Amino acid sequence: MTENSGSDAGTSLAGERTNLAKVRVWLALERTTLAWVRTALTFATFGFGMIGFFRAVEQTTHTEQSVHLHQAAIRMGVALVLIGLIATLLAAFSHWIALRRLRRGEQLAIAKWPLAITVAVLIAVLGLYALWSVFSQ
Repeated sequence: MTENSGSDAGTSLAGERTNLAKVRVWLALERTTLAWVRTALTFATFGFGMIGFFRAVEQTTHTEQSVHLHQAAIRMGVALVLIGLIATLLAAFSHWIALRRLRRGEQLAIAKWPLAITVAVLIAVLGLYALWSVFSQ
C-alpha cells in the first residue's frame, strides 16, 4: 500500500512538472513573439520617420538634391515598413505553429531557417540596394 501511494504521488508530481514546463515554453513563445512585434514596429517607425524627415528637408530647401534624397527616402522607408510587416507576419505564423505543436504534445522543432536570419538577409539586401543607389548617381 505504501509503495502504490508513493508511485501515485510521483506520477502526480511528474504530471505537474510537465504541465509547468509547457507553461514556461508557452510564456517563452509569447515573449519571443512580442520581441519580434517590437522589432517590426521599430522598422516601420524608422521607415516612416525617414520619409517624414526627408520630406521636411525637401520642402525647406527645394533643391534637386533634396528632391532626390526625398525620393530615395520614400523607397527606403517603404522597404523598412515592408520588412517590418513581413517580420510580423512570419513571427505570428511561427508562433501559431509552435503553439499548435505544444497543444498537441508534439516535440517543438528548431527552424532550419530562423526568422532572425530571414530579417537579417532582408536588411542586408536593403543595405546593398541603398549602397548601389548612392554610388550609381
